[in-house]
Amino acid sequence: MELEFLKSLLVIFGISVVVVLILNRIKVPSLVGFLIAGVIVGPYGVGLVKDTHLVEILAEIGVILLLFTIGIEFSLKRLLGMKKAVLGGGGIQVLLTILLSAAVAYYVTDNINQSIFIGFLVALSSTAMILKLLADSGETDSPHGRMMVGILIFQMRIFYK
Repeated sequence: MELEFLKSLLVIFGISVVVVLILNRIKVPSLVGFLIAGVIVGPYGVGLVKDTHLVEILAEIGVILLLFTIGIEFSLKRLLGMKKAVLGGGGIQVLLTILLSAAVAYYVTDNINQSIFIGFLVALSSTAMILKLLADSGETDSPHGRMMVGILIFQMRIFYK
């Protein structure tokens, strides 16, 4: 089991490094490179990594480390100073995302329950990607970056109690 895990880890990192370096040369964000690398090595691509449970564990560790890194750079005092904007902006953003996504999903599926569920999924799925993009661009501590991180924290607090 350990050997399979290490082999998968080596394949994931190796392919990811190559793809990200190639795409960085043509100014494509590393996030896109990691997505492409995942498609390549995953079970629906070349199939170099077959045990997706191992990858899910690595993904959770990655998100935890990303959130930890953002937390190191983020000031709780500043977040509390933006409380009104974060609560208002976060609430409006979540509500509008759910409504618009659910409307589009209902148009496609014609099932209200599935549509609402999809609306919630879309509203919550952006956290890790936005944090990664902010960290890559060095904008985590900018005014709009702090606001976005605050709204993401608000979303996580609402949905992940």
